Amino acid sequence: MKFSWSYTTFASVLAARVTEASIIKDFTKYVNLFIGTEGPVPGTAYSAGNVFPGATLPFGAVKVGIDTTRWNVSFSANGGYTPDGNVTAITMLHESGTGGAPTYGLIPQMPLTTLDGVNVLDNLTYMQPRVVEDVATVGYYKTQLMNGVTAEMSASMHAGIMRYTYPKDADGRYVLVDLSHFLPSTGKKEQWYSNGKLERSNDGTWYSGYGVYREGWAWGGDYRVYFCAQFDSAPSQSQLFSGKATDPYWPNTTDVNPSFTNQTWIEGGTMGYQYADRIGALFQFPSNVTTVKSKVGLSWVSTDKACQFLDEIPHWDLETVRKAAKDEWNSNVLSKIDVTTTNETQLEMFYTAMYHSHLLPSNRTGENPYWESGEPYYDDFYTIWDTFRCLHPLLTLIQPKAQIEIVRAMIDIWRFERFMPDGRSRNFNGRVQGGSDSDNVLADAYVKGLQGGINWTDGYAAMKTNAEILPYNNFDFEDPTGSTKEGRGALQDWKQYGYVTPSRGRCLSKTVEYSLNDFSLSQVARGEAPEDTVKYLNRSAGWQKTWAPDVTSLNFTGFLAPTYPNGSYQDYDPLSCGACEWSSISYEGVPWEYSWTIPFDMETLISLMGGPQKAEARLDTMFIPGLTGSDQGGNSAGTTIFNPGNEPSFMTPFLYNYFPRRQYKSVQRSREVVDQYYNTGRSGIPGNDDAGSMSSWLVWNMIGLYPVVTQPVYLVLAPRVENITMRLGDDGAVLRIKATGMEKGPYVQSLKVNGKEWDRSWISHEDIVCPGGKDSLLEFELGAERKMWDTGDVPPSPGHIEL
Repeated sequence: MKFSWSYTTFASVLAARVTEASIIKDFTKYVNLFIGTEGPVPGTAYSAGNVFPGATLPFGAVKVGIDTTRWNVSFSANGGYTPDGNVTAITMLHESGTGGAPTYGLIPQMPLTTLDGVNVLDNLTYMQPRVVEDVATVGYYKTQLMNGVTAEMSASMHAGIMRYTYPKDADGRYVLVDLSHFLPSTGKKEQWYSNGKLERSNDGTWYSGYGVYREGWAWGGDYRVYFCAQFDSAPSQSQLFSGKATDPYWPNTTDVNPSFTNQTWIEGGTMGYQYADRIGALFQFPSNVTTVKSKVGLSWVSTDKACQFLDEIPHWDLETVRKAAKDEWNSNVLSKIDVTTTNETQLEMFYTAMYHSHLLPSNRTGENPYWESGEPYYDDFYTIWDTFRCLHPLLTLIQPKAQIEIVRAMIDIWRFERFMPDGRSRNFNGRVQGGSDSDNVLADAYVKGLQGGINWTDGYAAMKTNAEILPYNNFDFEDPTGSTKEGRGALQDWKQYGYVTPSRGRCLSKTVEYSLNDFSLSQVARGEAPEDTVKYLNRSAGWQKTWAPDVTSLNFTGFLAPTYPNGSYQDYDPLSCGACEWSSISYEGVPWEYSWTIPFDMETLISLMGGPQKAEARLDTMFIPGLTGSDQGGNSAGTTIFNPGNEPSFMTPFLYNYFPRRQYKSVQRSREVVDQYYNTGRSGIPGNDDAGSMSSWLVWNMIGLYPVVTQPVYLVLAPRVENITMRLGDDGAVLRIKATGMEKGPYVQSLKVNGKEWDRSWISHEDIVCPGGKDSLLEFELGAERKMWDTGDVPPSPGHIEL
């Protein structure tokens, strides 16, 4: 079976550069890998996008980059990189754009020039400041260390290649491998090293083994990562070492020192022991060697397979690997949307966002250590709560094969683990921030006609598991009221009352999300189990049971409220959610925000708000500066109630399309948000990129559409560039978007869809993915007038229910 982004595909590109790549434009020159690596405080990663700037392929199984220190413990180096930290290692595994506690930073190497003052068990004794700005381009990363070493790296699908250039006058030439290295955090969510095994060849040119790690943001017990590494030069000396279990970042507090051995293998301890010795290797190279190259293969299955993955790079030419990665990104990702404009800033913003939208989840097809299956396998869903709104609809449109594989992988996880993931990393489900949002991903794929081997009978059964089966309570210390591992942890309330009560964490936001989840079930049930449709459609109206018509805020009346079983309301402020965390009434968004998140029944919502005029005035209020009532730290940006830094607010600026003749306001808000919060600077993403969620939101805004997830509907905005050609999958059909009059103003004056005059502020999926594989065309006439051209029907409310 052939899967996209496979290592065999990459190897073929590497061995014989595909003809198509030579004629595809080079879009990688517009990708700025440092956008999103800093926050609002220049030179620091506090409240940054946390993007991974190292070397990888689309959905790459390895992500090769540097790990750095951070001294401000109020945040973590989630992608490994910080602009001001010291380098502690080059590692093979990273996430991108994530918040919370970091995961990975595993299977390291660290080039050193001296052992004076170095304790190989203490990062702080050998960490290296950087002496010039790092260099990052697609498929390539370079850093220059204070010890004089220049480290360069690139990647194939399952392997990394590094080149270390040592100064000629260096005292020594070493590569340190501390198998216990990981990205640190604080508190109970920190990941840990448990155990490991390492062996080397007699001449030291090869080493292999595995590391065992545990915990991290997603919780979970021990897991293994296998590795196989090779040097292009024979070391003059190779030693293995061990030391007592301790935190590798502050071992000096426990006086831990290494014991070295000339043996060819070493183990941390008895298999299953979580406090085994830390182990590693130290390789010294001859004085006449100035450049050392290394390749590291990675597998979740076995050491043998990790060694096989080295065949993806059958030579020592880092430039060839870099060029093959560049070709892969150009041909299979960036060329999917060809944007024509003379505005270099917009090109850089757009193609960087496209790149960031293809880093996660990780394609680990054939690399599942726990079961054998003919299905694709993806990991690192971090998390679907973030990605379901924009990222997955983007993949459905331009990468349908990849999205089909992702859906099949999610269903296969359900087959073997009973629940689909919401958050998942290192092959472990966890954590669930709200509802069972895998339901939304499947429903969106279903209503847009994705097939490609998806077993929709099983898919619906997986969704129904979420809707009917209560997962066991894992007693998460941040919210012990229900499972945060998978499924719907407050399902008992939902089934008994039709909403989630304040006895459960995040009761208000869970009620909203469970409503959308059940609407998703009703959408798929129409085709797969028609007898269930009415049941789940009725359940999707549960949010209405918590609507408090007498609650007033900022002179507006009627809001979602935390509602007790007897129908009374908990005392609360709709402008605040306190810390907005796991035990709050709503998660990373205030009730004012969540009261707008009913995309499947905007008709009822607008009615409950007092009708179109009052609802529009309330929507305007979302964008008035200074009204925000909760400080969500790295999850918030600006001072409006609308929060451009987090996903619950993603669709809010475009809800004007649900009011007749107000589409121009959606365009206005889109322009305001993008122009204020997105740019080509290192802080050019307003908060965590969340596995490409923020970046995919930007892509949609720049092409002038916005997906209404779980519905085959796109809201019409206005494109930011003159000409756009979108390749809809690999079958040849394209969507062309043309805009004239842009120099006059940003507002839509008229629109044609496939040659027809258009008066609706939305289009259907079939309008752009035409039956029979025909091309489609959107023609915008833009101008300065805030023209009320949208006189037709407002977008549908297919979940409309009156209780």
